[in-house]
Amino acid sequence: MKNRFIKRSRTKIVRNASRVITRTHVQSKKRIPGIISRVLDLSEEKAIALLKSVYANFSDRHKDIVSVFDANFNKFSAYIQEGQQVSSIKKQLIGAYFTMEYSIESAALFNPSIVPHPNQEGIAAGDLRFILSLRATGEGHISSIVFRSGVLHKDGFILLSPVSEFVETPTIRHDQSYVCLLFQRKLEQLKAWNETSMRVFQNLPESFTFSQLKKSIEAVKSDKDILHDKSCINNILWLADSNYFIKFDSKNDISERVIFPVSENESKGIEDARFVQFFYENGETVYYATYTAYNGVSILPQLLSTKDFIFFDIITLNGKAVHNKGMALFPRKIKGKYVMLSRKDGVNNFIMYSDHMHFWDEAEIIQEPKMPWEFIQIGNCGSPIETNEGWLVITHGVGPMRQYAISAILLDLENPSKVIARLEEPLLTPNEEEREGYVPNVVYSCGSLIHNNKLILPYAMSDITSRIATVDVAELIARMKRV
Repeated sequence: MKNRFIKRSRTKIVRNASRVITRTHVQSKKRIPGIISRVLDLSEEKAIALLKSVYANFSDRHKDIVSVFDANFNKFSAYIQEGQQVSSIKKQLIGAYFTMEYSIESAALFNPSIVPHPNQEGIAAGDLRFILSLRATGEGHISSIVFRSGVLHKDGFILLSPVSEFVETPTIRHDQSYVCLLFQRKLEQLKAWNETSMRVFQNLPESFTFSQLKKSIEAVKSDKDILHDKSCINNILWLADSNYFIKFDSKNDISERVIFPVSENESKGIEDARFVQFFYENGETVYYATYTAYNGVSILPQLLSTKDFIFFDIITLNGKAVHNKGMALFPRKIKGKYVMLSRKDGVNNFIMYSDHMHFWDEAEIIQEPKMPWEFIQIGNCGSPIETNEGWLVITHGVGPMRQYAISAILLDLENPSKVIARLEEPLLTPNEEEREGYVPNVVYSCGSLIHNNKLILPYAMSDITSRIATVDVAELIARMKRV
């Protein structure tokens, strides 16, 4: 099968190194007192001149650089000697010395997924507003999630919305509650449920806050008559820190929102978010995304949920089956169970069923590499899409010279463990333009959708930039071979 029936868009979604966030900058705690002392020794006149220079260079790159400097000064105000007066100018200047810019997409902007926008107001009949998520990578190869929006027109034209020059990180919140039984079950999965954890949880209510958890931990640690397991305490705090809530400013454009690593388990990156619009039986709609958290040593599967792309809830996935990368949730329950694709062993396509979204204990292989262009490994390219003929799963395979190819399989609607059809040749392989990049010879996607009988397939080109392709769904399925 040739690739003539797949249409590549001319528009590329490229990285922009000028889009920067601010981060706290501390090379060494030992240096903090010296830096503060040098600023305080400046005359007020020199401090004013220096701060004016900083404002001139950086204020137009951020919406509120003053608040950033204030926040970073407050993080280190404990190093100021008690009773010492510090002018507002020098507070700002100290904050500036403990601030740095980070270009979130200076290295790459790739591995996209696409879902319908929760707000379809003002859209013409037959058109669809969408949200595109992408993996942005900057200095140190730290990955985050960024967003774009646009409109799929009924005539097939794809219009991407303008991208803001500003970027914002969200407010991190631990003020909502945790469910005691779920938290205990997660600790059991981590083999951290012992006498110490039992003592921590014995006085907590069925639903508790982060503050209540910390108070209970402190009570256990302060009891000198009973030894406590420090590693267990660390696991409890690590788990709580890995399950958090974030909130963006609703007034800001979606292209300004970046989900940047905040917890210890994702300190080196948030990788390959696969978004899906999930439909519950009661009519409720929630957007979920599975992603891989990386701390520089190990990976951890995470689940993100939102209804509006303003408030996000992040939790840890648990169970024996959620290992390796590439989890992709089905958009609805099947026969009362949640269903998810995975690549548990790094080679084959698996399917998993669960009564609870957070826990996955069993997985079975549904597809093994059979074609030469996928002999090394296969995996999914995002959540399955429901069609009348079956669940359409876009897949990827790795062949000789580590060249990636995108293909497709069809799963039975009632029994998605059964593959009923598949393409025998790739749907998409890197052309000459697409094979050059940070990781050569790769095309890859984290999620697609169907609009007006067209498959809308955003994909990455050699781990550096992205574009969108379209395919007629009926022709795609017709080209599949029944198995």
